[in-house]
Amino acid sequence: MCKNSHVFPAKVSSLAEIGSYVTQIAERAGLDARAAYAVQMAVDEACSNIIEHAYKDQENGTIECTCEVTSKGLAVTLCDQGAHFDPLCVGEPDVCTPLAKRSLGGLGIYFIRKLMDEVQYEFVPQRGNVLTVIKYRESKT
Repeated sequence: MCKNSHVFPAKVSSLAEIGSYVTQIAERAGLDARAAYAVQMAVDEACSNIIEHAYKDQENGTIECTCEVTSKGLAVTLCDQGAHFDPLCVGEPDVCTPLAKRSLGGLGIYFIRKLMDEVQYEFVPQRGNVLTVIKYRESKT
């Protein structure tokens, strides 16, 4: 098993670099193109939420991104010191309601859950919010 970690500034301008970083490791982990893209999309959405909601207007926030290649696939862990938020407490959105009648936002966590095989969250006082998303080589999605 191989583990790589990198700390990125919690800024929108970091999203492309984070995406490239996780995509390269997903490919090294043996994920096919579709699975690697799913990881990149889920991490992009999670990081966007961290930047927009956890850090809000803070200028010096960071996102620690740790990728671990396992025997089953890839685990990506995102740690931030922003506002506490458990994404697993968010209910499923009503995706059958017409778009014109839905409120803005609220689909990011839904997409993360649909794109990944596992989503885990915990708050660790020394590390902050710790979100782990896992994609298997033999994926169910």
